[in-house]
Amino acid sequence: MKTKQYLAIDLGAESGRVILGGFDGKQLSLKEINRFENAPVRLHDGIHWDILRLWKDIQDGIAQATRQTTGPILSIGLDTWGVDFGLLDRQGGLIGNPFHYRDNRTDGMLEAAFKRMPKEQIFSYTGIQFMQLNTLFQLLSMVENRSPWLDLAKTLLTMPDLLNYWLTGEIASEFSIASTTQCYDPLRGNWCEPLLHAMGIPLSIFPKIIPPGTILGKIRPELGEAVNNPDLQVVAPACHDTGSAVAAVPATGSNFAWISSGTWSIMGINTPEPIINDQTLADNFTNEGGVNHLYRFSKNITGLWLVQQCRRTWNASGKNFSYATLTEMAAQSARHTAVLDPDEPSFMKPGDMPTRIRAFCKRTAQEVPNSEAAIVRLALEGLALKYRWVLEKIEALTKTKIEKIHIIGGGTQNRLLSQFTADVTGRMVVTGPIEATAIGNILTQAIATGDIHSLDEARQVITNSFEPETFEPKEPAGWDDAYAKLLELLG
Repeated sequence: MKTKQYLAIDLGAESGRVILGGFDGKQLSLKEINRFENAPVRLHDGIHWDILRLWKDIQDGIAQATRQTTGPILSIGLDTWGVDFGLLDRQGGLIGNPFHYRDNRTDGMLEAAFKRMPKEQIFSYTGIQFMQLNTLFQLLSMVENRSPWLDLAKTLLTMPDLLNYWLTGEIASEFSIASTTQCYDPLRGNWCEPLLHAMGIPLSIFPKIIPPGTILGKIRPELGEAVNNPDLQVVAPACHDTGSAVAAVPATGSNFAWISSGTWSIMGINTPEPIINDQTLADNFTNEGGVNHLYRFSKNITGLWLVQQCRRTWNASGKNFSYATLTEMAAQSARHTAVLDPDEPSFMKPGDMPTRIRAFCKRTAQEVPNSEAAIVRLALEGLALKYRWVLEKIEALTKTKIEKIHIIGGGTQNRLLSQFTADVTGRMVVTGPIEATAIGNILTQAIATGDIHSLDEARQVITNSFEPETFEPKEPAGWDDAYAKLLELLG
């Protein structure tokens, strides 16, 4: 089989990547074409995404890929983080710069929502984990504050849907990204009209929903000319980055859990139907869509965000640590000196994370970390401990025994965290592939174009192409006591 080429655009909360995939019928090879920073911009009215700069970086990446290849690129697929969105006016123009999910406009919006509809009823409709950053609460903040943007809006497009619109002119919302909004009803398979009505959000702004693997059409003629690739097809993969990443978990059977590890850690299992009941509400689990119309029964956990923000603070002061250096320092630091919950509300916003972590330890009457190494160790241990909590909840809620944990994504490069995860859970941990999101994106494109026939076949391609790394539990000492302390902190 002649090698087929596909292009994946993967936008994460910290960086974006344009990656070329080559499929020879058995194995997949990857080539990074362009990598660029994705940083928020603070304006007088709040924190925004720099969407126009991202759009320019995407175009540059497509053009570079065209120049660097000899054969045709069959298609392009795009995925991003969830919940954020842009609004279009009646002429299809973007109304303002999209807000960042960490902006404080959603402060107090959960309480405002529950006054309009009980929490239990919202969950029964959507099955989505309650986080104030969700699209539902961003929109409610616009209703509550009488935003003129909402009055002008004809169409709401999540971030990947907006970029697909700019690529093709097609207006649609892909299933996996639509499911992150907390405006979608998975039991009825459409936008949740009763919920939107109760919140004062117009149903009319929500577009049609399409499944992962939909071929949207060719790139816009003027854009095709600009990137020197007028015949490039655009496919909507699982446009939520976690949806694409989970499609690349190289596992068979059903007795495994997965963690998509990066700025956020999303931990869960695949299920054929959403799991919506009183206990999943009480434990604040979520049901988001994926490839093959599977659901990801999972929980969002603040991931490497704490380490990222610490590094940003230290580097701004001139220390210039690499992630590898910080991890090496943490490995040599004392164990279990304190315990933190990475989802502590004070850790959510950008800023001086080392000071916030020290303040948390002081507030909870624990030893206060006095070095960069101790702070990073505390953050990584806290994340591993939260993985154990989520794992035990999944087993209790689904009455299954998880035997193995697959960790995928950029966070797999932190081998210390992977070993911590094996130690605290007592389970085998298998890591890789690193570029899981891009791989899932590319293989969904290959399924859409007929070069791969099923998700099972795609997973075999991953097994053929990328060597995993395995971590066995080896240092259990101290973890049970630390976990007991976490349970005490969680109440």
